[in-house]
Amino acid sequence: MSTRTRNTETENTGAGPAPDFSSTVKESAQQIWLAGLGAFAKAQEEGSKVFDSLVKEGATMQRKTQAAAGDKFSEATSRMASMATDISSRASGQWDKLETIFEDRVSKALGRLGVPTARDIEALSARIDELNRNISKLGAKPAAPKRAPEKTARQAAAKRKPARKSA
Repeated sequence: MSTRTRNTETENTGAGPAPDFSSTVKESAQQIWLAGLGAFAKAQEEGSKVFDSLVKEGATMQRKTQAAAGDKFSEATSRMASMATDISSRASGQWDKLETIFEDRVSKALGRLGVPTARDIEALSARIDELNRNISKLGAKPAAPKRAPEKTARQAAAKRKPARKSA
């Protein structure tokens, strides 16, 4: 037995290494092929899981990004509204000043031209109303009896004596 085993060993080491090497290569290629098929099957199986998890993560990221963008947009909108209000109030104040200056200058110019103001007209209207009331009061009193007209000084002198001519 030991001889045979030796013989087998001698046969394998002599002319036999070529068939042993090819079977090793063939066996290795078979294992590589099977590993590739296993990896492919695993990738298909887990690939859909990975894809689904990536879709979920993408959706989560999109929501967070949209929320952040919405917050920034709201913040920018409120800033712009605040700035617009501030600018509007400043402009309104400037318009009020300009309007006051314009009114003062027009009033002075009309005063120099002698155009009465609204106050002057109101005062005159009040005075006219008062005069009308006074006239109404006087018109309501009974009239005094009529007297004969007094002779004028000229008429009296004419009746007395005619004037003499001096020579």
